[in-house]
Amino acid sequence: MANPDTFDLPISGMTCASCVGRVERALLKVPGVKIATVNLANERAHIQVSGQVDPASLIAAVDKAGYGASLEQDPAIQQADQHRRHHIERWHLVLAIVLVIPLVLPMLLEPMGIHWMLPAWVQFLFATPVQFYLGARFYVAAWKAVRAGAGNMDLLVALGTSAGYGLSVYQWAVAESGSMPHLYFEASAVVIALVLLGKYLESGAKRQTASAIRALEALRPERAIQVVNGQEFDVAISDLKVGDQVLVKPGERFPVDGEVIEGQSHADEALISGESLPVPKQSGDKVTGGAINGEGRLLVRTNALGAETVLARIIRLVEEAQSAKAPIQKLVDKVSQVFVPVVLLLAMMTVAGWLLAGASLETALINAVAVLVIACPCALGLATPTAIMAGTGVAARYGILIKDAEALERAHEVTAVVFDKTGTLTSGAPRIAYMAALDGDENTLLAMAGALQRGSEHPLAKAVLDVAKERGLKLENVTNSRSLAGRGIAGHLNGQELALGNKRLLQENHLAMGGLEDTAQRLEVEGRTLSWLIEMSPQRRVLGVFAFGDTLKPGAASAIKQLKVRNISSHLLTGDNRGSAAVVAKALGIEDVHAEVLPADKAATVNELKKTGVVAMVGDGINDAPALAAADIGIAMGGGTDVAMHASGITLMRGDPRLIPAALDISRKTYAKIRQNLFWAFIYNLIGIPLAAFGFLNPVLAGAAMALSSVSVVSNALLLKTWKPDDEEDSK
Repeated sequence: MANPDTFDLPISGMTCASCVGRVERALLKVPGVKIATVNLANERAHIQVSGQVDPASLIAAVDKAGYGASLEQDPAIQQADQHRRHHIERWHLVLAIVLVIPLVLPMLLEPMGIHWMLPAWVQFLFATPVQFYLGARFYVAAWKAVRAGAGNMDLLVALGTSAGYGLSVYQWAVAESGSMPHLYFEASAVVIALVLLGKYLESGAKRQTASAIRALEALRPERAIQVVNGQEFDVAISDLKVGDQVLVKPGERFPVDGEVIEGQSHADEALISGESLPVPKQSGDKVTGGAINGEGRLLVRTNALGAETVLARIIRLVEEAQSAKAPIQKLVDKVSQVFVPVVLLLAMMTVAGWLLAGASLETALINAVAVLVIACPCALGLATPTAIMAGTGVAARYGILIKDAEALERAHEVTAVVFDKTGTLTSGAPRIAYMAALDGDENTLLAMAGALQRGSEHPLAKAVLDVAKERGLKLENVTNSRSLAGRGIAGHLNGQELALGNKRLLQENHLAMGGLEDTAQRLEVEGRTLSWLIEMSPQRRVLGVFAFGDTLKPGAASAIKQLKVRNISSHLLTGDNRGSAAVVAKALGIEDVHAEVLPADKAATVNELKKTGVVAMVGDGINDAPALAAADIGIAMGGGTDVAMHASGITLMRGDPRLIPAALDISRKTYAKIRQNLFWAFIYNLIGIPLAAFGFLNPVLAGAAMALSSVSVVSNALLLKTWKPDDEEDSK
């Protein structure tokens, strides 16, 4: 259960698209249910309700429709249950093959000139357990479907194989003593064996499509080392509380989301954010549960547990994406509602047509059996969900969370990407973009400015201190340090009174810029923030200037280049000044710039761009949420606000702009797989049913084709698991 307004129910007994539709219609009849989405590939129902809805009423509705449902199970129990069912399917398949081989052996030997046939009673002994023991699942499910007034794949298999088996028994019963009647025991038995083979291969393939969820769930540690008053205790994760301290040893997974309070190390976050390189961690840094600690021991204060951790939220988002339906699935749902009744009608028409043409009842029934067998709509039901599961799963592995199936479907049509600037294409933290010392000694200038700002938390002070640290400069102590309200900071250093501040500080002290006027003007036009270092005494003069600006993210240029290769235009939409926006746009090759746009107007700009194509909006802040919601596809950058993530259909787990073209690429490839699967599922039936009706396919070939269609659809979807994001070299 994700939250009080939603339920996730494992569903058992579904075999085709018709089953999905029937379960959905049954759930929608329960009072309070607003939306019910059933996924054949992962055998789950995602239900949205309003008001109080008893889970028992949902389970009862599914049961009445002829299927099984249960409350959400522990992942370990659920996986063990799937393994047990897969094991039973394997042994049923082995038994079916053992019983069927003697029945098909005469048919295999005939091309070699060996004419040999098993006695009718021996064929009966081999075929009967296949029909009624191994095939019992089809009869049970078919009966439930009939009782619910609907049809499904099991009904078609049960009717088809029963007709072949019954005709064989009849032919044997009325045959003259000593003669060998024309029997079809092998056809019915082989069809059941082939369906079992298809189901076995299909279930194995479906388990692979869910491997992303299992890989994420495997990251959850079950125990942690809690530290209380310096003593270490091995405890269950469920016993921890927010604020507790835990010790994480080298090589262990972080058991909680938290903040490092002691120690230094690196964290491998590859499976969570897709970040391939270890991330350095020290006191004050955030850590994510499920990541692997590197070489150092870390003491971590717990910030989030259970369902509130980043890992739990990722799993929840991937599960919701995999249970969602793409809009194209609506067409499949409409077809599946009438599919089985139409096939039954076609089978009856086949019998009538052959009889009217003067054929025997035997020929008419066998051709009708072939129609029933080949028309099983398994592939139709698996075409879309398997592709979505495989695509969203591999995307999550690289830090791309596709939350919205509609975004997945529309991404292939994107013609324009609108970027917010700060925090999306730029780092969002100021850095020194330029510095000039009037005496030419930059390091001395930087050391004096750094000394003035030691201990300050101001973003500009941090930028100065970062560069001083990178250059290995020693910062001396300042005395009489004081803040100059609205102007900067001042203090005494080695007999000098120094001040660092803005242009107003210069003007108040009637100081000229010392030949830096043109440079200062150019920097201001570019949107840079300037800070002047001046000596107040014993002399009164300008020592130098610092220009601060936001720096481009490392992958920003590559991202724009990859989009350009795909004929997708890039637009910059920011509330910053035109100078700053122009500098970023020029550096990245973005021609369309919208600067000084108020948050309320960002959505209007996106709506205007939507008139000329499909627009994706990329942002990370609260002020981007309206534009993210207004765009055809909203993409929230990792590290952004929760508001931005909720307003978007795609969330990137790390702030690498290269994930944007990657997200569009995996969405495009996933949608392509959906179209391929649906094409083959529809074309298979459009070609196969007429061939069977006109006698060009016998039931054995029809059964083989039906099994192959399901396996091929799932296998085609699994090809998505080989996808990798393009790197910069690929885009050149």
